[in-house]
Amino acid sequence: MQQSGAAGSCRCILCPLLGVLFFQGVYIVASLEIKADAHVRGYVGESIKLKCTFKSTSSVTDKLTIDWTYRPPSSSRTESIFHYQSFQYPTTAGTFRDRISWVGDVYKGDASISIKNPTIKDNGTFSCAVKNPPDVHHNIPVTELTVTERGFGTMLSSVALLSILVFIPSAVVVVLLLVRMARKSAGLKKRSKSGYKKSSIEVSDDTDQEEEKGCTMKLCVRCAECLDSDYEETY
Repeated sequence: MQQSGAAGSCRCILCPLLGVLFFQGVYIVASLEIKADAHVRGYVGESIKLKCTFKSTSSVTDKLTIDWTYRPPSSSRTESIFHYQSFQYPTTAGTFRDRISWVGDVYKGDASISIKNPTIKDNGTFSCAVKNPPDVHHNIPVTELTVTERGFGTMLSSVALLSILVFIPSAVVVVLLLVRMARKSAGLKKRSKSGYKKSSIEVSDDTDQEEEKGCTMKLCVRCAECLDSDYEETY
């Protein structure tokens, strides 16, 4: 510590290196706020995102570093699986080799990574550490990852949901058509019982429909005759 005669206060020579700032006679500890999901669940073979965000009192510089570590279950041994400082440096050894991808953005306070082709052996504790000098003091959040096989129940629920989404609209359409047909049938029966006579427009429509049917039948007969004549000419 070094005394300042004018102010009568102590000045810490190593404070800038330790992330401690001196402002208006008060020492302020520069710190980071880091957040990560406490529990993440994933399935074998499906990419998993480990989310980590941070807030710093200082602007992001090329001195900012991010370190992800992994600790297997029931073990105190930790291994580095990812390092960032201006560039991404995923691990090139161990079980996570070529399976860690950078999906974050330091300028948005995002330090997230992704694990490709996860297996049950990846279960364990992951830690996210961020340093942005002079902000170097922070909590180190941990994420417990649980990877399981996607069971038959999960697959069945997905199929059931898809079936429901397809079945419900179809059922609604069928019900509406049945209701419409029932109303039309009831109306015709009511008219026939009450001696209802068709209007000239309805009679004309029925006549047109009969003529169309007659024309269609004649056309079919004509086509059949043509086919017969062609068959006879061939022989």
